[in-house]
Amino acid sequence: MTTFTTLPEMIAVHAQASPTAVALTGPSAVPLSFAGLHQLIQQTTATLNSLGVGRCDRVGIVLPNCPEMASAFVAVASACTAAPLNMAYRADEFEFYLSDLNAKALIVAVGSETPARAVAAKLGVAIFEMQATPDLGAGSFTLTCAGTPPGPAKNTGAAQIDDVALILHTSGTTSRPKIVPLSHRNVCASARNISGVLRLTSADRELHVMPLFHIHGLIAGVLAPWAVGSQIFCTPGFNALKFFAWMKECQPTWYTAVPTMHQTILSRAAGNMDVIAANPLRFIRSSSSSMPTQVIAELEKIFGAPLIESYGMTEAAHQMASNPLPPAKRIPGSVGIAAGPEVAIMDDDGNLLPPGTIGEVVIRGENVTVGYENNEKANATAFTNGWFRTGDQGAMTVDGYLSLTGRLKEIINRGGEKISPLEVDEVLMDHPAVQQVVTFAMPHAKLGEDVAAAVVLREGQALTERELRDFAATKLADFKVPRKVLFMAEIPKGATGKLQRIGLAAKLGLG
Repeated sequence: MTTFTTLPEMIAVHAQASPTAVALTGPSAVPLSFAGLHQLIQQTTATLNSLGVGRCDRVGIVLPNCPEMASAFVAVASACTAAPLNMAYRADEFEFYLSDLNAKALIVAVGSETPARAVAAKLGVAIFEMQATPDLGAGSFTLTCAGTPPGPAKNTGAAQIDDVALILHTSGTTSRPKIVPLSHRNVCASARNISGVLRLTSADRELHVMPLFHIHGLIAGVLAPWAVGSQIFCTPGFNALKFFAWMKECQPTWYTAVPTMHQTILSRAAGNMDVIAANPLRFIRSSSSSMPTQVIAELEKIFGAPLIESYGMTEAAHQMASNPLPPAKRIPGSVGIAAGPEVAIMDDDGNLLPPGTIGEVVIRGENVTVGYENNEKANATAFTNGWFRTGDQGAMTVDGYLSLTGRLKEIINRGGEKISPLEVDEVLMDHPAVQQVVTFAMPHAKLGEDVAAAVVLREGQALTERELRDFAATKLADFKVPRKVLFMAEIPKGATGKLQRIGLAAKLGLG
């Protein structure tokens, strides 16, 4: 793989080596070459510099999933610091994030009615309007300032290796969202790690369905393919009704998604076997949350391709571990072996633990953030002896395969008995009537917490709470059996499609 240390270098390498190769396309779109993408990055850098934005200045991006969002992320990050934001945020959320970021400018689409516009005006953040130019290729655009530019740029030109390329916030499920700065060193290392594990080449084509305001979609979905000069087919976001039509148009060799998306795709696969047969995938990738082993087996059978389960988080610029491609060993239910950074298991006192011992997963490596911004307290807790504490609980085998038992904050404490919700999920998924499940903690007056489960049944199936609890009792100790089972048409998800255990009891009226 060609060496590069920054995002503009990464694209420049392929623009020089294979200028006409397709970098980016989308549904019914004119393809954009790597030469075209390189030119777009240079033009965007010059435009931003002329408008008063330079290296390390923060620029919020509020755009829908589309080729322009993918190209804007890399183009903006090549000149300053990109901060993609969820379009679905409300005004008060935009105010929090734009203020917390100390954003110098905000990029929105021409004519868009996002509340981010009014918030930016209130905060004195310059508004840059994006005009897509699809005739010049998917993802092509121009930028103009809607109002007064922020002033002369202090540091112009292309970004450097230790400049912050990307800023994202932690989810803030249990605390105030923390700022995670990721340098070009971090994101380039992660892109190389992912493309290496997946053995991506310029011949690959990715069907991109992940949100472009999330680490998974940005790094695995955009940077990893471009690290090797391969093509991205960028969709407007995940849509189960259109997935197989896009698959037919794109003719992909792979796609990456979260488990809930895979399960939805699976539910529609039977009616699209002709498309699957005509467009064979080299592999399928899953990340961001645990995939039930039952679903893995079903997906692999339907698509005739290996499912590669990976483990990532924002602070690691996404990937930390991954199952390898065949013929190397894959272990269903395991997130695989270290795939870039070093991975180990640590106890509460900072001691590294031997194989087979459960503890906290810790990492260190070139892809890992140097620390949360302006948060000494969080950094003191997060880093021990140079290792970053992930907050995940797990154990490693002698040959280095990592299995997660859950988030430390998700572990259910039932009167002192510690229960892994993933273990309960796995058992409930074995019932032939169950399509999807998420186990979570619900408040209990005497025990503190008890076990609950939200369940989606397969189409045409019927099941009572008592029947499912009795089934679970044959495979689980009594204290692990859910005391409450809620049957639902759909389980509430986060913005990225992940099922969220923390806070689910309150959402469902149980806490």
